[in-house]
Amino acid sequence: MKAPSPKGADAEAAVEALRRLGSRKNREGMARYAIPSDRAFGVPMGKIQALGRRLGKSHALAEALWKTGWYEARTLAAYVAEPERVTPAQMDRWCRDFDSWAICDTVCFVLWDRTPNAFGKVRAWAARREEFVRRAAFALLASVALHDKQSGDEPFARFLPLVEDAASDDRNFVKKGVSWALRSVGRRSRALHAKSVALARRLAASEDAAERWVGRDALKDLSRPAVIGRLE
Repeated sequence: MKAPSPKGADAEAAVEALRRLGSRKNREGMARYAIPSDRAFGVPMGKIQALGRRLGKSHALAEALWKTGWYEARTLAAYVAEPERVTPAQMDRWCRDFDSWAICDTVCFVLWDRTPNAFGKVRAWAARREEFVRRAAFALLASVALHDKQSGDEPFARFLPLVEDAASDDRNFVKKGVSWALRSVGRRSRALHAKSVALARRLAASEDAAERWVGRDALKDLSRPAVIGRLE
């Protein structure tokens, strides 16, 4: 069913539009991807993105959508929020609500990496123990590394020790986030590639199983001819 175009609509109308776009089949399939479905409608990502485009940017709406607690509403919030209005306090508040890699990565990849607070939160969250808060640190670092076209190598090189420190975290979603960050930093330039490969090799040779996994996963990607060719 095609969603209505809730131009100027409030959060309640947007949630109702999401509800009509959902399906039981999609909701039940979320478990295969380790996404909780108890507060979800089962809406495909493409339809959430399309609804976000129709709604346009509204930071107040984003906050209201987030407060509903629905997975798709929170995903939609990332698309309608205004990056320049995101505050550090809001980032901390939303981050505490993360309950899956999916909402964590979406918010980092489409919203937070465009804020001036991104680097500060990477450093702050990397030291936290909550699984999805710590993943957020490295998902955000990966997202900034992929999207930031202005910063030089130095800010990213300074984060490599945080990557190394977190590589021993054997929780699945944390170590995958750490590897994603290392791979993304290593793709930015030849100098960062060399530093990232050196770190990946140290990790791959570690006696710690989580560190070995991160190192080997990063090396597999950073050694691909396509990656090296783009850098050259």
